[in-house]
Amino acid sequence: MPRRVLLPFVAAVTLLATGGTAAVTAADACGSRITAPLAPPVRADDPCPGTDPVVCRIRVMPMDEKVEAQRTRIRYHDLLEAMHRTEADMREAGASDEEIARELVDMRNQAKEITRAGMSPEEVRILEERNTAKYGNPLGPTADQLYAKYGSWQKVTDAAKRTGYAVDRELALEYRPCPV
Repeated sequence: MPRRVLLPFVAAVTLLATGGTAAVTAADACGSRITAPLAPPVRADDPCPGTDPVVCRIRVMPMDEKVEAQRTRIRYHDLLEAMHRTEADMREAGASDEEIARELVDMRNQAKEITRAGMSPEEVRILEERNTAKYGNPLGPTADQLYAKYGSWQKVTDAAKRTGYAVDRELALEYRPCPV
């Protein structure tokens, strides 16, 4: 495994092995923040107000599964923080916008794989079906697909570091990148 892939991968595994951030207080200015108590589950036949199947699935989860999903999402946010640091390090080292974008898309896909390892097969199936239908790839868009969509490598970098607002909101979370 090349060094540029190995270091972020090792950092991600270390974060997950240590449990990442267990809980973040509202006083913290950056990172993953819990914004409210988790909403109680709704009935499976209750219409979902959104179109995202992941959000619809979260709404009906039993509370213990919601709590675990929230913890998994917090660990995912921790991995996004590693991406911000990698971008800063690569910029300082003189990497091109394309090199940075490709590295961050790779890191994001690794983060997805790592966080999905802690999910149920049903949850993973839902995520992978959505991404396969939308991007033709179970992990989501490739760097080249994002470049075709956005037209610049900087915009690809920005997209790679975003988190899904609807999923975060459903899990009573907010993510704010920390300064690097």
